[in-house]
Amino acid sequence: MNERQHQPLPPVLQDYTPRPGVADELFDAQGRMRPVWRAFIEQMAALSPQEIETRFARGDQYLRDAGVYFRLYSGGPAQERSWPLSHVPVLISDADWQTICDGLAQRADLLERIVADLYGPAQLVAEGHLPAELVAGNPHWLHPLVGTTPASGHWLHHLAFEIGRSPDGSFFVLGDRTEAPSGAGFALENRMAATRIFTDPFPRSNLRRLAGFFRSFRATMEALAGEGRHMGILTPGPNNDTYYEHTYIARYLGLMLLEGEDLIVENGQAMVRTVRGLEPLGLLWRRIDDEFVDPLELMEASQLGTPGLLGAFRQGGLSLINAPGSGVLETRAFMAFFPRIARHLLGETLALPNIATWWCGQPAERAHVQAHAKRMIIGSALEKTLPFAMGADAALGAANLTMADGPLEDWIAQNGHNLVAQQAVTLSTTPVWANGRLVPRPMTIRVFATRTAQGWTFMPGGYARIGRSEDTNALAMQAGGNVADVWVMAPRAVPPDTLAAQTGFAREKAAILPARAADNLYWLGRYVERTEGAIRLLRAYHLRLAETGDRDDPRLMVLEAYLTSIGLAPDRPVPEALPELIASARAAASKVRDRFSPDGWHALDDLARTTARFARMVTPGDDAARAMSVLLRKLSGFSGLVHENMYRYLGWRFLSLGRAQERADAMLLQLMSFATPDSAPGIYEIAIETGDCIMTHQRRYRFGPSRETVLDLLVLDPDNPRAVLYQISEMRAHIAELPHGSDRDRLSTVEKLLLELDTDLRVADPADMAPEALGAYRARLATVSDHLSARYFR
Repeated sequence: MNERQHQPLPPVLQDYTPRPGVADELFDAQGRMRPVWRAFIEQMAALSPQEIETRFARGDQYLRDAGVYFRLYSGGPAQERSWPLSHVPVLISDADWQTICDGLAQRADLLERIVADLYGPAQLVAEGHLPAELVAGNPHWLHPLVGTTPASGHWLHHLAFEIGRSPDGSFFVLGDRTEAPSGAGFALENRMAATRIFTDPFPRSNLRRLAGFFRSFRATMEALAGEGRHMGILTPGPNNDTYYEHTYIARYLGLMLLEGEDLIVENGQAMVRTVRGLEPLGLLWRRIDDEFVDPLELMEASQLGTPGLLGAFRQGGLSLINAPGSGVLETRAFMAFFPRIARHLLGETLALPNIATWWCGQPAERAHVQAHAKRMIIGSALEKTLPFAMGADAALGAANLTMADGPLEDWIAQNGHNLVAQQAVTLSTTPVWANGRLVPRPMTIRVFATRTAQGWTFMPGGYARIGRSEDTNALAMQAGGNVADVWVMAPRAVPPDTLAAQTGFAREKAAILPARAADNLYWLGRYVERTEGAIRLLRAYHLRLAETGDRDDPRLMVLEAYLTSIGLAPDRPVPEALPELIASARAAASKVRDRFSPDGWHALDDLARTTARFARMVTPGDDAARAMSVLLRKLSGFSGLVHENMYRYLGWRFLSLGRAQERADAMLLQLMSFATPDSAPGIYEIAIETGDCIMTHQRRYRFGPSRETVLDLLVLDPDNPRAVLYQISEMRAHIAELPHGSDRDRLSTVEKLLLELDTDLRVADPADMAPEALGAYRARLATVSDHLSARYFR
């Protein structure tokens, strides 16, 4: 009699019934609870369903506050989705984990030797261990890399393996990720969320920590980069589904987050375009696929890579993790030959076997597949995707496969060289919380490995892919699957571990700022300021519309004409251009998320959502005016978060420069229409109101507003943060702190232009501020922006 039969289960397990013949993480084949789970289940059983739900909500709240997301691809534009955490972790014993790591270390060594041979002596093909057509005809085998020896001596430095558990309790490999493995950063966030859910000291005290893995990885990267050269992560950009992870890892490990346009190759050396000039780059942890790395030698249409990057790699001027071309190891058909190659190269059988695979280009294997096709999954031999068992290309095989042109066996015979078949495995299950109970769901575990001076080191845990239902074809997040933290449990308490030094500290030199990041920060400042100006103008318009109800009122006519001239025609309470402005700010912010406060991002996101809601519901007049006040307060909250809390490094200065440039330009443009000698009654009041200076004007001037007082306050007052002169002074202060190269004893062009503007404004009189003069100042400001862009952004 097993444990489930003779001992009553706690309420949380009343509905937990593993499927017959399927391995389960909670119960072994005899129906006994695995020892590693017992303390955890006892603690969950002591909590009410409401307490458990409260804890899970706490983890979800952490993920929302941290801004964790993934991008869901669909038929329309990709959308950001909340991180799909399955709250119950997967628990694995130390002994089981050691078995997994030993087997995967052997496999990692095998993969390294295979890829080195494929781009080197090619003995595996020459001796018949790999069919030539699976290499020569493989789109993932990159001919430009043939004959290359990486400067580090290794092709592989960071790997991921997808593993599952067999019904007998042993583990097997579903797939290898050798090109640009994702998920290590998400594993960290899973752990952060899990520690907020399960706060009890035991069993969490026995949990293996993750920090040591990342510390070893960073040490490896520093050694590969070389003295005096920088390190970075090469990302495809914000539209990638795992972009959040790229930004998170960049912050966590102190790496630059770079896109292809940030780099240039000169004389075989990769350089980063920064606001200080070109800086040498020693290492890139690339998160873009092989074929996109270099448009000169690989995919010509690629806009993600950098021309010449392969040349720099070949010449030893740049280390890449992993080396380009390593993605060929993910070819599905290769898995059919790994067991044989392991015996040849290592003299060993694979300790962790991979899923049984047959390439249909060989007569015996093709005949075997034809005889058993109904129990297999069949697909493209040269595809490089997730294993069939996780839902990739599942429609190509299995029992329901029928071919229009004839019997399945004939189709396999005709297309054998292009087909691979894999065993239709049944994935093991793990506990998942659903409807107030724990229930079993299929899962796989992704295991991460990094090369160190001592050999392969493994992240003690990782993340598991969890199915939302019993369907094993829906584990991938793009298919609706969830992810869970993986806990490796030691037999005794584990000491705390972090990336921080145990004693003392070293203050890093000021981080370099890529030119693209500076450009986006500058335009973020401009778009946010432009949005604020638009909201103030729209509020002024609707306040007066509510006051008079007469669109022919002279003030409303002036406002409407001005709003129309800047693309904000008030034909609806929330003009289409307003959410477009916010979208532009959000797009700029999305490209610098590694340098941007999560709270600031949430505030900007909240502003976008609120604006979209108001666009659907508010009515003209008082309702719209109140809505604009709400948006203004939300935007002020964003500005406060960013400008009060952002570290005063170069990025903050470019953000502030954009803000000052836009505020000065917008004020000059507005006053060209609102501060004319023949302005209609009430227009000067609007100028002061949209300039947020009503109380200041009342204190500074004895009488009501006139053209001279408006111009004096909003253009020439050096102490008014809304005045043009104040913005020029701010810009001069920021420019003085920017890098100026070797010619620092002379003023730069931008400094000269700003000094001349500052001087002219300080000696000017309001009477000199005709609309033409204001327009001339705008043109000079635009010249400043052009020179600033040419010096620092291009």
